[in-house]
Amino acid sequence: MKKLLNNVDDAVAESLAGLCAAHGGLIRFLPEYRTVVRADAPNAKVAVISGGGSGHEPLHCGCVGFGMLDAACAGEIFTSPTPEQICEAARATDGGKGILMLVKNYTGDVMNFQMAADILRAEGREAEQVIVNDDVAVRDSTWTAGRRGVAGTFLAEKIVGAAAESGTSLGELKELAENVNANVRTMGVALTSCTVPAVGKPTFDLPGDEVELGIGIHGEPGRERVKRMTSRETVEYLANAVLDDLPFREGDEVLAFVNGMGGTPLSELCIVYGDLKKILDGRGIITARSLVGNYVTSLDMQGCSITVLKLGALSRALWDYPVQTPALRWGR
Repeated sequence: MKKLLNNVDDAVAESLAGLCAAHGGLIRFLPEYRTVVRADAPNAKVAVISGGGSGHEPLHCGCVGFGMLDAACAGEIFTSPTPEQICEAARATDGGKGILMLVKNYTGDVMNFQMAADILRAEGREAEQVIVNDDVAVRDSTWTAGRRGVAGTFLAEKIVGAAAESGTSLGELKELAENVNANVRTMGVALTSCTVPAVGKPTFDLPGDEVELGIGIHGEPGRERVKRMTSRETVEYLANAVLDDLPFREGDEVLAFVNGMGGTPLSELCIVYGDLKKILDGRGIITARSLVGNYVTSLDMQGCSITVLKLGALSRALWDYPVQTPALRWGR
């Protein structure tokens, strides 16, 4: 294993400290709780927080800032943050308007965020949570009850964070988050395994002439392994699974998101996007917005996911709303 690390046990904390050092005007680090908070928090608005296991950067801590999250807490690699971390993220950002937690559907995350919500309510704070479960590949696994939460989480954090910035109430934000989740679908593919630093070897064995379709962001198994395919063939498989699930229909306006798993060059992700756009055009689906890059990763895994979000006038306007975070910046 070749990694740019000092000590494996300190990797998460040092990474977060470096992130905050690089973006000191936007975010600050609470090292005791491995939590990243907006530099100007708390604000007189609903606090939107999230978090999860590390290894998916820039999700979630890179999404903290104006127009997205107010705070995010990081567990160890692929390990949920503790209720104590989550509570501290909420306390640091609660401006008196309530707290909304956006949670990927993984058993540990769901359980710990629920425990945190119960603690916060006992303190007299308003706290709600929405579970994101956009992955169409599998329905139940060793990690989840139901579908996994994957790259759609990033889109939810942007849209809901924008609405919170503009003064939307806690109840309305929860409804908006649930609507985003209801209208977003994702499926991914792995060309290689990822390597967890503490383990020091690939998480699973994937022969050089095979790919895993429907892979999870922790390296969980997908739908099937097949012989290596072209980008066009791979995208056709993923896109059909995504588009048929909602289903998306002719005339729908969508945000098309090609997300890298961490080890795939941007040039290849752009090829994937071009192939996806052709499929959307062929179905009469209108690509109103797009995003291409590494945003919800799986350490150094080579591969990508395809996410399609059905847009309405409100969600489109909230996507366009100004944002300033380490991961996204525009309009401000």
